[in-house]
Amino acid sequence: MSPMPKTPLPKAQPKRRGRPCKPRPIAASPHVDAFLDMLTAERGAALNTRMAYERDLADLALWLAQRGQPLEKAVTEDLRAYLAFQYVEGGQKPAPRTLARRLSAMRQFYRFLVSEGRRADDPASALDSPKQGRPLPKILTVEEVTRMIDSAQTRGGPEGLRLVALLEVLYATGLRVSELVGLPMAAILRDGRGLIVRGKGGKERMVPLSEPASAALNVYLPWRSHFILAGRENGPVAFLFPSRSSTNGHLTRQRFAQLLKELAIESNIDPEKVSPHVLRHAFATHLLDRGADLRSVQKMLGHADIATTQIYTHVVSERLKQVVHEHHPLARRKTIRTQ
Repeated sequence: MSPMPKTPLPKAQPKRRGRPCKPRPIAASPHVDAFLDMLTAERGAALNTRMAYERDLADLALWLAQRGQPLEKAVTEDLRAYLAFQYVEGGQKPAPRTLARRLSAMRQFYRFLVSEGRRADDPASALDSPKQGRPLPKILTVEEVTRMIDSAQTRGGPEGLRLVALLEVLYATGLRVSELVGLPMAAILRDGRGLIVRGKGGKERMVPLSEPASAALNVYLPWRSHFILAGRENGPVAFLFPSRSSTNGHLTRQRFAQLLKELAIESNIDPEKVSPHVLRHAFATHLLDRGADLRSVQKMLGHADIATTQIYTHVVSERLKQVVHEHHPLARRKTIRTQ
């Protein structure tokens, strides 16, 4: 019998340099899991927040592991080096908001370890916060939103009716996209004139529906069953916008964003300008444009702090300045210099 051929040993892989685009899986840390569970159970953190913090801590843990340092035993100098590494060698420079979120994840994680008696000191307490600018939110004009709704109405059929209802509800309420696509049927008030929305931290708020939004829902609802997969009729949650292809039973954020891009192209609008969040911005800005008070807009958007809502007042101010500059008869007159 001829000897069995030897299987060649795999070649040693060279060490990777630089921060990977996506953090590779790391060994599960009971401390990270406990921290994330605390965020959800005690602070009511949204699923997206939990997932973002999990990615941030995984990225930090991977960077530390490559230097022989466990995540739980990092010192301030390690964390400073990690933040500096992203700017110096890490390739693409992270946005200030991204860096601020990563810093927040680190601070809260190590504060949690101290509170649980896992560490005596907090290595993140001495880190400085990055300066964040105040970029004005992108918005669409009333005319552009109207064109998109008109384009959706021309589609017809169940898909078109659902898209019109989604647009009208979003533009009438300013919901976050996750709130919109995850609305249960029970969210509709009995008189059909408003919605009860569960937002960040599990807080509920009531938002009114405009007449066009109510009418669009009434036209869509008889066709809602078209989007329900057989066997899901009696599921745990009856979603307002179900989806046959979605594992969670309702239309996904990604699919809705894709539909908006397609609709923007049909409406001769740059698709890069359009997203669910841009329509939320348009809702708030157009309300303030027409005299709505800031507190009311804050409640409808579900902002915990009115300072978050105030950014829209800057948008209105900038637009007013532009109107004055373009249309005031003396706006472009040269300044008279005194001798």
